[in-house]
Amino acid sequence: MNPEELTLGIEEEYQIIDPHTRELTSYVSEFLEKGRMVFRDQVKPEFLQSQIEIGSKVCRDISEARQEVSRLRRMVCEIGDKSGHKIVAAGTHPFSRWQEQDITEKDRYRSLVADLQYIARRLLVFGTHIHVAVPNRELRIDVMNQVCYFLPHILALSTSSPFWLGENTGLKSYRSVVFADLPRTGLPEPFDSADEYEHYVQTLVHTGCIDEPTKIWWDVRPHPRFPTLEFRICDCVTTIDEVMAIAALIQAVVAKLIQLRRKNQSWRTYRHMLIAENKWRSIKDGLDGKLVDFGKDEEVPVRTLIEELLEIIDDVVEPLGIRREIDYIETMLEIGTSADRQLKIFTETGSVEAVVDHLAVETVAGC
Repeated sequence: MNPEELTLGIEEEYQIIDPHTRELTSYVSEFLEKGRMVFRDQVKPEFLQSQIEIGSKVCRDISEARQEVSRLRRMVCEIGDKSGHKIVAAGTHPFSRWQEQDITEKDRYRSLVADLQYIARRLLVFGTHIHVAVPNRELRIDVMNQVCYFLPHILALSTSSPFWLGENTGLKSYRSVVFADLPRTGLPEPFDSADEYEHYVQTLVHTGCIDEPTKIWWDVRPHPRFPTLEFRICDCVTTIDEVMAIAALIQAVVAKLIQLRRKNQSWRTYRHMLIAENKWRSIKDGLDGKLVDFGKDEEVPVRTLIEELLEIIDDVVEPLGIRREIDYIETMLEIGTSADRQLKIFTETGSVEAVVDHLAVETVAGC
């Protein structure tokens, strides 16, 4: 494993908020116009006019990734403040309605609505996507096959969407439920080779299922244009420290799986129907739940399994230079996720508007 090969890229989808009503507001076009000289191509519109997406440059290590994402968050929040808007990082808005959102006028999004109809219009959700470079295409597929086992652990750490249309859903990641309505989402099936995967993609294109491969929206996928694995399972992560901790964990898991492969070893694979049971548990209960340890064939608290995962990856942490970020996961296990904090604010105040205010403060903290 060469740490220098495992470069990182991070994309985040933010909410644009009216600070007076705390509602989502359709402002992205004006927002981009005001910031076009500084944003360049790193800040883009998303499907809805109340969303804005940032994308980091390729980062050599976690330290550079932290600087880059902090810079982009700070820049977006500063321009938002100047125009009387707030930026929020969370998987769903606590109470805004999808029926009231304006769709961005781009061919891709018009095509999405034409293809998916009601499902697309309901897509008022926000995610964090983390790219880890795996230059070898065969190794990329091999790592994707194995890493699926750990996706529920990663989702549990990122949960930030307990509310939908003003209601406490009883779930920690309601975003995952909304997104699952789309085709070609969820856990990818295993592939025996990169060629088999490419044949699958070409079959979808040739038969008119998709017009290009970015419309495969799995929880993890080989990116069609970059030599990366793109992890798409996370809710939009609220604080910068949480983003960096989760990115570091993903990078470490990839590094560990590559290390095992080079020793002619691999993580045991399980049926995806079983891993899907763990994903559901993470959606519902986040860090407070239990996952099934399939090796032991028993339920184990999520926090215990994440502690075990930290032990598994420990020998790659120092070579990757991610000790600070990995240590922060211990803090996350203590204080809970954004979903937990949102629910705490709501319990204390009874106000979803107070939840939005809390999210706006946390989004910019540490940037």
